[in-house]
Amino acid sequence: MAEHPAPAILIALEQSGLGLAIRQSVWAYPVANITHILALTLFAGAVTVMDLRLLGAFRETLPAAIIPPARWVAIAALTVLAGSGLVLFTAEASHVAMNPVFQVKLALIALGIANAIVVQRALGRVVAETPEMTPLPARFRIAAMLSLTIWFCVAGLGRFIAYL
Repeated sequence: MAEHPAPAILIALEQSGLGLAIRQSVWAYPVANITHILALTLFAGAVTVMDLRLLGAFRETLPAAIIPPARWVAIAALTVLAGSGLVLFTAEASHVAMNPVFQVKLALIALGIANAIVVQRALGRVVAETPEMTPLPARFRIAAMLSLTIWFCVAGLGRFIAYL
């Protein structure tokens, strides 16, 4: 028998009691999948609103009235995405982890989170002090364009994983 290409830890995760329970359950995988898609929708909406404000949309509204609440929604949705994604991953860990589309998706998630952390560190005071109708500095607009690009690619790649 040929050696499995996935690391042993991923095979063990997939063959664990949890992995078996997820695969055998009539509800676990579909509920996790639906939860993942709903959380993705909420996350995409929050990120889009936040990034559009950084880009200059909704100028009549203070950045502080839009960005911090959208950030908290995005964080909550990303937490649900991670949890539901872990359930989906556990069911097929050895196959999914070896999928190059999944690997690119994980790299982009790391890049998206890093971008958000870097932006947040610099953005806090700027958001609090920027009045309506005032454009935010160019570095935040560039970060917002990067964010939108990254997260929409992550969403697209997530849907594409099943086809490879």
